[in-house]
Amino acid sequence: MLDLKSRPLCVLMALIVGYVSIYYAVSSIDISVPTALPVEEEFFIILDAGHGGMDGGCSSADGSVEKDINLAIVLEVKELCELYGYNVVLTRDRDTSIHDAGVEGIRAQKESDMDNRLEIFNSHSNAVCVSVHQNNFTDEKYSGAQMFYYEGNPENERFARIMQEKFVENLQPDNTRETKPCGDNLYLCRYCENPTVMVECGFLSNPDEATLLSDNIYQKKVAFTIFSGIMEYINT
Repeated sequence: MLDLKSRPLCVLMALIVGYVSIYYAVSSIDISVPTALPVEEEFFIILDAGHGGMDGGCSSADGSVEKDINLAIVLEVKELCELYGYNVVLTRDRDTSIHDAGVEGIRAQKESDMDNRLEIFNSHSNAVCVSVHQNNFTDEKYSGAQMFYYEGNPENERFARIMQEKFVENLQPDNTRETKPCGDNLYLCRYCENPTVMVECGFLSNPDEATLLSDNIYQKKVAFTIFSGIMEYINT
């Protein structure tokens, strides 16, 4: 973790602006850098790149695989959060399932994987959690990011609303999707004890959006949008 007290704020902001300028040099998107606030020593941002290993998630018609896109975005979010001085925990940092050793069978491995992700989500009491995914549907016309949350914690809805607004403001001005409660069917959202949002960044079933989501520059923009949503949530 960066020691914000020993590092001048102007230097930190210069690093952030430089980092962001790389992302947006090819874009006319008007984005403001979040205001830096003192970081609590034991506050954590926990990031989950959905799927991994034998579980690829969904895929696009051109062969782009969800697990790879999720990880690429999460690694970019991690870098931004750490640059801002936050403690970051990842459920995975490479293409792997995190099921327990010795567990056999795809179903058992998936259950173990999800249990271990949840354990990581709940490993720190002072944290926010973000699970990154890509959406998929039988009709390719659908597109746009959408946030999911569990209603049991009112902070989840606020977190999801802020994140949805950031995607509309920064990347998808025509996106009319609303945040959606997930009920009991999204395991991490349902059982996480910290404020949690699942970010569906877009639809791999939509050819145009799949092309964007597979592009490194667009992935960086998505990552900065997620980062901006996290910063606004924890600083307001």
